[in-house]
Amino acid sequence: MDKKFHAHSAIFLANTIFGLGVPVTKLLLDHWVTPMGYMASRSLGAALVFWIIAAFLPKERVERKDLITILLGGLLGFVVSQTLTAEALNYTSPVYFSLIATLTPVATMLVAALFIGEKITSLKFVGVLLGIGGAVLMVMMSQTLGSGSNDLLGISLAILSVLTWAIYLIITRHVAEKYSPVTQMKYVFLISAIVTVPLALPELPQNALFTSAVAWDGVAEMLFIVLGATALGYFLIPFAMKYLQATTVSIYTNLQPVIASLVAIMIGQDILTWDKPVAGILVLLSAYIVTIAASKAQKAKG
Repeated sequence: MDKKFHAHSAIFLANTIFGLGVPVTKLLLDHWVTPMGYMASRSLGAALVFWIIAAFLPKERVERKDLITILLGGLLGFVVSQTLTAEALNYTSPVYFSLIATLTPVATMLVAALFIGEKITSLKFVGVLLGIGGAVLMVMMSQTLGSGSNDLLGISLAILSVLTWAIYLIITRHVAEKYSPVTQMKYVFLISAIVTVPLALPELPQNALFTSAVAWDGVAEMLFIVLGATALGYFLIPFAMKYLQATTVSIYTNLQPVIASLVAIMIGQDILTWDKPVAGILVLLSAYIVTIAASKAQKAKG
């Protein structure tokens, strides 16, 4: 079958898993782990998975400059971005967070303009304005309709998480084309574990998941995050990036708020208020316009 079809299927599955991961992460943070305990568990678990898999595959030599890019990508795309994600979900609801995550194509376009000089056309500018409008609506309405402990702070952290993820997509684009996903991810999660595990150790007594109070639902939730939303999800992304543009990859993020919102509302983590679908329409339309504009620009170059 066509490699692009496989790439689209991979990124579709990855974002479906990530969408489910938002309410599962919220459950973990509410009952089982601190944000840094959550990050260390993900990093260490995924590092073990990828290094074990790599042991059974042909060894791939990584050039020094590319290794630096992969390690930097790991720090930004996982350690920084996902720590911000965990902290954001500590303060705001899964629905607000996932709606902010939908702005990834807009953030990717802005980062591309800043780092690689990609032109922002009038159509892209309209998309940016719509995205900002959706984010502003969420910020304003969260003060009266939000269900989080501090929605303004949570939304702000979510925006920072999206921006660091966009930087990751841009700076690792060419590296993703050269090396296998396993090779990339074993280094990404190695550096992530080296950074997060020492920071999490002092908090260990605060993590019920690592005490006698642990129950099987907590273990199952963490296994889903480590094996699904981390190992499998982060394996699929660099695979897709071998054959798809970064902006195309980022547009699939639109799946996340749909899945995350439905699940969060179904299990009682959030309630449906009028601002959420309105903001959702604005940010989804923003992402669509930016992606269409990027596709037209690519065709013009071709």
